[in-house]
Amino acid sequence: MVSYERTGAAAVVTIDRPERRNAVDGPTANALQEAFERFCADDEARVLVVTGAGREAFCAGADLKAIDSFATRMGNPGGPLGFTHLVSPKPTIAAVSGWCVAGGLEIALWCDLRVATETARFGCLERRWGVPLIDGGTQRLPRIVGVGRALDLVLTGRAVDAQEALAMGLVGEVVGAGRHLERALELAERLAAFPQETLLSDRRALLEGAGRALAEGLAIEAREGAAVLMVGTGGAARFAGGEGRGGAGA
Repeated sequence: MVSYERTGAAAVVTIDRPERRNAVDGPTANALQEAFERFCADDEARVLVVTGAGREAFCAGADLKAIDSFATRMGNPGGPLGFTHLVSPKPTIAAVSGWCVAGGLEIALWCDLRVATETARFGCLERRWGVPLIDGGTQRLPRIVGVGRALDLVLTGRAVDAQEALAMGLVGEVVGAGRHLERALELAERLAAFPQETLLSDRRALLEGAGRALAEGLAIEAREGAAVLMVGTGGAARFAGGEGRGGAGA
């Protein structure tokens, strides 16, 4: 249903229902929330990687053939599909192969970064069935691709391939077939290697400031920066001493 595996600095959460294109039913949503909470409590896990079993689908969204199984999720603060209404305290990456549609797209949008294979397909396919976006899609999609492109996808329900998704900024990188998880783990190790105090504070400032007035955003940035200033001062001293010259470590 859902597996949790530590790989280096990453926690890999895999939706494992390939016979249903990794669609999420109620028990799977519960398991996703439990996996997220496990990641949050694991101090050694610095990055969460979310993926789907196999290559055919990342996640096809809610399992409409098991819609009654979501009854216990009503009012759950995690959201219908597990954790989409929660805020991760640490970076998250979606490793996408195949179909990433409906609620599956909303799970991918919840992540900070998205890596996709050439076979990936993205879309709000729930449009054709009259199912609303209730896992954050209407709020996160325009923040990532802009209002115009978001309206295109939400209103038409059309699917876009990996290259169009890359062009609109929906994904950050397209890789060869089967390399999505490998590449996501490479990115996770890179993020984990940076000084964590400032990486996390900059992430908090960016996410909390998104959509606010500039003055409010600058105040958030100043607050977060002041809290980790000593870390930055130490890093600047190491650079001044010769460490990292010529882009080493970039």
